[in-house]
Amino acid sequence: MTTYTAINLIKYHERGPISPDYFQTVKLDKPNANAGELIVKQTYMSLDPAMFGWMNADTDSYMPPVELGTVMRSFGIGEVVESNHSGFNVGDRITGMMGWQEYFLSNGEGLEKVDSSLPDVDILSVLSLPGLTATQGLFNVGKAKSGETLVVTGAAGSVGSIVGQLAKADGLRVIGIVGSEEKANWIVKELGFDGAINYKSDELDAQLAALAPNGIDLFFENTGGPIQHLIYNRMNEHGRIVLCGLIAGYEKGEYSAAPSWMNAIRKRLTIQGFVMTDHFHNSQALLEKLAPYVLEGKIKHRSHVLTGLESAISGLNLFSTGGNKGKLIVKL
Repeated sequence: MTTYTAINLIKYHERGPISPDYFQTVKLDKPNANAGELIVKQTYMSLDPAMFGWMNADTDSYMPPVELGTVMRSFGIGEVVESNHSGFNVGDRITGMMGWQEYFLSNGEGLEKVDSSLPDVDILSVLSLPGLTATQGLFNVGKAKSGETLVVTGAAGSVGSIVGQLAKADGLRVIGIVGSEEKANWIVKELGFDGAINYKSDELDAQLAALAPNGIDLFFENTGGPIQHLIYNRMNEHGRIVLCGLIAGYEKGEYSAAPSWMNAIRKRLTIQGFVMTDHFHNSQALLEKLAPYVLEGKIKHRSHVLTGLESAISGLNLFSTGGNKGKLIVKL
């Protein structure tokens, strides 16, 4: 009997770095596909900030935590190697929530065929969760308009970098908040952002004032942290704030105090949180919106690829240290 490797979550995360004792690596017997089932050999696996929430015991969230003793949840891409399902054939490329494991047995629910000829890494970096999240958040939640000024935090990350490029392509002025000078140079010189601020530098408010002299119309929040107050205080009347993530607090398990509501009243701001799981039913329409930008070469990306299933464990800590450059992916 052939075996394969999987990683189970065995302890919930509260705060601090992710360590191996949260997980258990196991060897499982490779299953057979019964009627209506298929088996996918996963080739690449996505690491996402949302995993910190999935590893938390809190049940008051948009998605229940991973059950202890079961495979850690993740999105990935792979190839069908066995199928007794009428909708999938051997050789089909597939994306979906397949977890931290080399093989995935499924009844087909939640899996999508990949029609694009782009490499697997590019699919995970642009045409899956990052691109879908950026497109939904910028256009459907943020309602971006040409001529406006956008500030996006986590601007060198997988979602933030796409948000900024989509906005530039649609005629917005785009300012990115990042955590290093290297990332600041990348989003300005390579991605075409109008300006960048390293939040670890000095005189942040003065930098923000210089880059957004006419105020801020749209704030796409991916990180949290103290700079959110400075951005919030420079919002224009009827501005919109899109709350996508608060990665600065995920490892600590605590979050910076939110700004006062007073400016939201005075300036009639719209503040909306969103998660992509509410919008998966609209994925095809989002891809149709995103794909032309990609095909026209308006979306560039960087992928940070780790090798080996177990590299996912330490890889999660890169979100907290800022050590990743681009979309975090594990090659199996």
